[in-house]
Amino acid sequence: MIVKRVRYFSEMIKWEHTIFALPFAYMGAFMASGGFPSGHQLLWITLAMVGARTAAMALNRLIDRHIDARNPRTAERHIPKGILSVHEVWLYVAVSWALLLVSAWQLNPNHLAVPLTVKLMPIAVFVLTLYSYTKRFTWACHLVLGLSLGLAPVGSWVAVTGRIDFPSILIGAAVLTWVAGFDVIYACQDFEFDRKEGLKSVPSVFGIRKALFFSSLLHVLAILFLGWFGVEEGLGYIYWMGVIIAAAILVYEHSLVSATDLSKLDAAFFNMNGILSVLVFAFAFLDILSWSQIYHWMR
Repeated sequence: MIVKRVRYFSEMIKWEHTIFALPFAYMGAFMASGGFPSGHQLLWITLAMVGARTAAMALNRLIDRHIDARNPRTAERHIPKGILSVHEVWLYVAVSWALLLVSAWQLNPNHLAVPLTVKLMPIAVFVLTLYSYTKRFTWACHLVLGLSLGLAPVGSWVAVTGRIDFPSILIGAAVLTWVAGFDVIYACQDFEFDRKEGLKSVPSVFGIRKALFFSSLLHVLAILFLGWFGVEEGLGYIYWMGVIIAAAILVYEHSLVSATDLSKLDAAFFNMNGILSVLVFAFAFLDILSWSQIYHWMR
């Protein structure tokens, strides 16, 4: 019975979408350490990401449950259908926040009484919670979602170094604009419903055609931020190959949709975003790789 409930919860929060931000969190950790972070750091960074992302997604489903029930596209979600109860999901949220707090406390490279990761946690909690309310009053909700995921590489950088450095802000900005860009496209599906309900999004406020153009601009910025990060960190040709491939994936994504045809905006479209994040991390990782570092880390 418990296993079944956990499976339902995993389906509700779309666990597989954690891959959007996790590779960038690892990228921040590897870059901050100049090679391989410790196993301890990787473990707690992973658990912090799981806690933050799980709490944010569960909160979104709780806060939007009445809206989801009225939207034909989302009416079959677990809370509107009664598959999971509100009280049950609140319990998952509490456990997830607790996991994030414990993880943040474990990530203390400078051995401070209260680590910077814990001091910054209220900001992360605020942004992650705020997102679910933003579409009620601003079309910039996509940027808030992007910010919530963009905090991941900044947080992992802080976990390794104990400070916020400019390169971490650049990679965070790249994630912010990348996520916001594809969320604008995603919101095009609910264009008519959002206008009927008075909900704010770039498509509902400005129309689908302008929304797709805005999404393109955000994705151009994402590639520019990735490039700026590469310059700041002095990365080599392998990393730049990854950036070029990421740009090609984004161009291909935008070729699949138009103001008159959103039929290809399906699971495969979002899977490409997961592939993009993994590829960027992989190429950045390979760029800083050295056999001496591998040997030292594995010992």
